[in-house]
Amino acid sequence: MNLLSKPTDKRSQRKNEHVQHALNQSLQTAPSDFDGVHFIHQSLPSFNLDDVNLSADLGPFRLDLPLYINAMTGGSEWTRSINGKLAAVAEATGIPMAVGSMHAAIKQPELSDSFTIARETNPNGLLFANVGADVSMEGAKTAVDLLKADALQIHINAPQELIMPEGDRNFKAWRDNIQQIAEEIDMPVIVKEVGFGMSKETLQILKNIGIKYTDVSGKGGTNFATIENSRRKNQEMSYMDNWGISTVTSLLETKPFQHDMHILASGGVRTPLDAMKCLALGARAVGMSKMMLEQVEHSGVEAAIEFVDQFHHQMKKIAVITNAKNIEELRNRPIVLSPELISWQQQRSMEQQGRF
Repeated sequence: MNLLSKPTDKRSQRKNEHVQHALNQSLQTAPSDFDGVHFIHQSLPSFNLDDVNLSADLGPFRLDLPLYINAMTGGSEWTRSINGKLAAVAEATGIPMAVGSMHAAIKQPELSDSFTIARETNPNGLLFANVGADVSMEGAKTAVDLLKADALQIHINAPQELIMPEGDRNFKAWRDNIQQIAEEIDMPVIVKEVGFGMSKETLQILKNIGIKYTDVSGKGGTNFATIENSRRKNQEMSYMDNWGISTVTSLLETKPFQHDMHILASGGVRTPLDAMKCLALGARAVGMSKMMLEQVEHSGVEAAIEFVDQFHHQMKKIAVITNAKNIEELRNRPIVLSPELISWQQQRSMEQQGRF
């Protein structure tokens, strides 16, 4: 896509800019908090590779693979093409897919096909609609109906909005709005961050207002602070580039809530080993965004399908050498945390229970 030939609509232009900036960001190669989580190698596995079953339950949904394509885009011709490719991958692999924020389709119906292409391409798959926390009830229902969605994601992105030149500056109605939508919409409502992570305080608020599904989406992946600062004339908010908490620390923060909420993990997942660490720390499934975007845009749909298949296959190999043939067993295998993560737990007054 050449952004020199920009669409005339400002919303579509912004969607294209978001994707282009995301593609331009390099995958984090510096040490991350995932490197501070260590499995204990087991030299004598008690089962074969073919015995491993990493299927997962997510509320009413049964996932054969504990993976999903997380929300990315929509709202322009280019992003319509991307959503179509991602939906083809989701259909072939059987994993759920979330589309990006559907406010463009709600406000400009002529842009709706950049989202509905996902349902057209994957008529029987699990698809998640996506809206912001400021959406009206009517808008939320429109998004669900347009996509014939199986669940609704509500993204919370205060840092992005504050850095975005044209972003929202009003947030106090978000909690009540999320609660009202969750009470009215008869399907799972997943409240997700957009790469800044979730604290135990946020999770407590969400639990209090009846939310049972959360995607912690920690920092380390696509960085919307950097993306939005790049769109500012003087890029004067670069000091916010490292804002947020990681996916690992977010998962540590979820520990008191894991029996009451379905926890999803995304943000900065680089490898099948990172994904397995997410599952071990309590996630029901693991979301991938930029890796999938790069696969479909740089290598094509067939390569992306092979990528997902191999990613899952390698997760199963890691299960063997932890001697855990399913996710439940994986969560009961010993792990060791780095001093930095132990310090996080101590400073956050989180009890040292069980293996961590």
